[in-house]
Amino acid sequence: MIVSTAIARSRRVQPAEARAFRRVNGLPQGVAGPAMVVMQAGSLPAVFVAAAVAHRLGRPHLARTTALAGTAVWAGCKGLKRWVGRGRPADHLDDVRRRGAAAAGLGFPSGHAAVAATLATVLAPEVARPLRRALVATAAVTAVARVYVGAHLPLDSIGGAAIGVATGTAVQLVRGRGCAASSSRTRRRR
Repeated sequence: MIVSTAIARSRRVQPAEARAFRRVNGLPQGVAGPAMVVMQAGSLPAVFVAAAVAHRLGRPHLARTTALAGTAVWAGCKGLKRWVGRGRPADHLDDVRRRGAAAAGLGFPSGHAAVAATLATVLAPEVARPLRRALVATAAVTAVARVYVGAHLPLDSIGGAAIGVATGTAVQLVRGRGCAASSSRTRRRR
């Protein structure tokens, strides 16, 4: 997270990152529909949908935690974008394929990647293994989809995902649900 932020603050795109961007951004157009759907898991409304589901399932504390963590990481990314000042892919590279509406504002970190990773990290210890895998996969696909649609450079998505995992992990630690606690709970559920 710190390394990606330092690199992004240089406001330059390294050749390896440009190549990675071109590979993902150049994937076939047929990927656009599913990518657009999945990446909504990183939007601010997704935070409130996840919190509402947790509340509906009788988990009000988890609902509050989810809403707080998701909103905090979303807002934190907005502030970090201003501090880092790195533009969107089209500000740095030619021939960027934009799919959907052009993303406005600055690029680093990807708020979508951060929100999706935060939600996955906060919710994963609370759900059964198959759903846990789905949450992690959704967060990963969201990060890649943001590059595919031309909204972010790879480092933006990596940085956002790292911020999201760090935020979610901090929430779990504060709740006393670090790795050891979730592992013992998982063993009891089997």
